Amino acid sequence: MVAEDNKWKPPGDDDEDDEEVDETAYKTAKDAVLFVIEVNPSMLTAPPPSDSKKADTDSPTSAALKCAYALMQQRIISNPNDMMGVLLYGTEKSKFTVEDEASGTASYPHCYLLTDLDIPSAEDVKALKTLGEDEDEFGKLMVPAKQDVSMANVLFCANQIFTTKAPNFSSRRLFIVTDNDDPHADEKAAKSSAAVRAKDLYDLGVLIELFPISRPDREFDKRRFYDDIVYNQVSTDPEAPAPISGPTKASATGDGMSLLNSLLSNINSKAVARRALFSNLPLEIGPGFRISVKGFIIFKRQEPKRSCYVYLAGEKAQIATGVTTELASDTARTVEKVEIKKAYKFGGEQILFTPEEISSLRNFGDPCIRILGFKPMSMLPLWANMKPPTFIYPSEEDYIGSTRVFAALHAKLLSSQKIGITWFIARKNAAPVLAALYPGPESLDENGLQIMPPGLWLIPLPYADDIRQNPEMTTLICAPEQLIDRMRLVIQQLQLPKAKYDPSKYPNPSLQWHYRILQAMALGEDLPEMPDDKTIPRYRQIDKRAGEYVLDWGRELQEQHEVWLKENSSAMGALSIGSKRGAAAGGEGNDGGTKKKTRVEEVDDAEMKKAYANDKVGKLTVAVLRGWLEGKGMDGRGKKGELVDRVTGYFEST
Repeated sequence: MVAEDNKWKPPGDDDEDDEEVDETAYKTAKDAVLFVIEVNPSMLTAPPPSDSKKADTDSPTSAALKCAYALMQQRIISNPNDMMGVLLYGTEKSKFTVEDEASGTASYPHCYLLTDLDIPSAEDVKALKTLGEDEDEFGKLMVPAKQDVSMANVLFCANQIFTTKAPNFSSRRLFIVTDNDDPHADEKAAKSSAAVRAKDLYDLGVLIELFPISRPDREFDKRRFYDDIVYNQVSTDPEAPAPISGPTKASATGDGMSLLNSLLSNINSKAVARRALFSNLPLEIGPGFRISVKGFIIFKRQEPKRSCYVYLAGEKAQIATGVTTELASDTARTVEKVEIKKAYKFGGEQILFTPEEISSLRNFGDPCIRILGFKPMSMLPLWANMKPPTFIYPSEEDYIGSTRVFAALHAKLLSSQKIGITWFIARKNAAPVLAALYPGPESLDENGLQIMPPGLWLIPLPYADDIRQNPEMTTLICAPEQLIDRMRLVIQQLQLPKAKYDPSKYPNPSLQWHYRILQAMALGEDLPEMPDDKTIPRYRQIDKRAGEYVLDWGRELQEQHEVWLKENSSAMGALSIGSKRGAAAGGEGNDGGTKKKTRVEEVDDAEMKKAYANDKVGKLTVAVLRGWLEGKGMDGRGKKGELVDRVTGYFEST
C-alpha cells in the first residue's frame, strides 16, 4: 500500500506509533482581554522633560494604548484564538455600537469602544498603531469629558461586551488603567452601585485586574475605592492566566523603568494561560490511600506554527485541507481503513494485529501515579531524565483533603532530601513510565514575587532498554594542578548573575526572528535587518573580566605542554617511526605520478549492526551507507543524515 501524497501528513504522524489518546484529559483555553483606559487631563499629561535616556516621553493614556498595541501584536501570532478589545472612558465622544455613532445617541455616555472585543486582525493592529502615532487623530479623540463618568456605567458596559462577544470563554479579564484612585469621592451611592456591577462581573467569571498609575505628587491608594472593585480572587479554571499583582508606578524623572516598559512587563509575564496535561489523576501513596492531583506542562519548547497550503484559484483565498488515500500497489484501487491491519516485523515475517489486539497490548491499567518507594535525592543522576518533567499540584475534586496530604508529603520529602519512585500512566492506553517524584521548593524573585510555586515534579526515568552502550573511551591526559588552578580563576570571573541561569532573560532568537518577520509582512512594516539575539556573548565584558586570566592560562598551557613532550618524547618518537613506515609501505607499487583509484569500502550486515550498536553509523561514509541501503532494497538517495536515519530505523524496527 502506498500513500497518495505523504506531504500532507504532519511530521511524526506515524500510524505505527499511534496511541489512543483520551482527549478529555486535555484542556484548551481561550482568553478574552478588554483594556479599559481612563481619559482625563492627568492621564493625558506627559511627564516633565529629562536628560535621562530612560525618561518617560508618553502620557499614561498613550503608553497604555501602546501597551495594548504591543499585546495585540503578540496575541495575533502566539494566541490566534484569543480576543482583545480597547474601551476608553472619560472621553467627550461616546460610541458603543456603529448605530450609536451614526445616530448620535449614547448607550453608555462618555464610553468609547475603540476596538471591539474580537480576534485581532491586521487591520485592528494597524488602526491602533495609527492612533498612537498620529497626534492629530489622537488629539481629536482624546478630549476629556466635562462631566464625571459613572464607574458603574463603565463596568456595566464591559459586562455587555463580555456577554455578547465572549460568552463561553474560560478566561475573561478586564484590565483597568487609571491614575484616579477615588472617582466617586463624595458619592456613596455611586460607589455602592459600582461595587454591585463589579460583583456582577465576577459572578459572570470575569476577573478585574487593576493597573494603578501613581502620580509624581501622589501615590495611588487602592483603599479609597478599588478595594471594593478588585478582589484577590483566582479563577477556578486551571487554564486561566494567573492574576496580575503589584502596582505600576509612573516615573516622574525618567530614572528607573519607564511607564511603558513597566506595563508591558506586567502584562507579558501573565499573558500565557496555564495548560493542564491531566486533571484529577489519582496519586496512590499506599494501598487504598489515594489523593487527587493535576499535572501541568511548565516547560515546553516553542516552535513556529506550521505553515499551511492555500488555494488561490477561487474568489477568495482558502486554506486547503489535505486528504490521504491508501492505494493497493497492484490494482491501484482505493483501500478502506477497515481493510488495513497493523503489522510488526519479527524474523523477516509480518505479524498482523487487529486494532483491538493493539489496544489490549498497550493497556497497562487505568491512568494513575503509584508510589513504589523512596530513595535519597543524591541517587538521582543528572542524566536520568528522558523527557521534560510534569509539575503536579493537588486537587480537591475527587478526594477531599488531598491538599493537606499533598503538602505533608511535599514537606517531608523536602526536609528529608528524598525522592519517590513512581509508576506513572498519564492517560488511557499510554505507555507506563517510571518517574521520580521530586520535591521542588518555592522560588521568589528579588521583589518577593513567586517565580515557581512549591510542588512535586514527575521526572521520567529511563528503562534498561533505553540505555545505549557507552562510546569507546580513549586514554585521557589529565591536566596538571597548575593548569586547573589557572582555569578556576577564569571560571570564577565568568559566573552568570547570581550564579544561575535565568531563562526569562534569553528569548529564543530563531523564534523571535520568525515572528518579527511575520509581523512586519502582515502589518506592512519595514523588514528588520538583524535579529535581536540576546544569546550573543558580550565579548568586551568577557575580555575586561577574564582576558588577562585567559592569557595566563594559555601561557601556562604552553609551558605544561612542553614539559609533557619532554617526559613522553620516547613514546612520541616510536609513534612517529610507525607512521613513516606505514606511509612508505603504502607508497610501494605506485606507478610514477599516477593515482590509484580508491575502492569503495563495503560492509556486511554484521558490521553495520555492530556500528549501530556502538552508535557509530554516523561515522560511516555516504558511499558505504548508500551501498548498504541499496543492497537491502531501500532508498539510497538523500543527505547523510537521512541515510543514517534509514539505517537506524531499520535496526530499531527489527
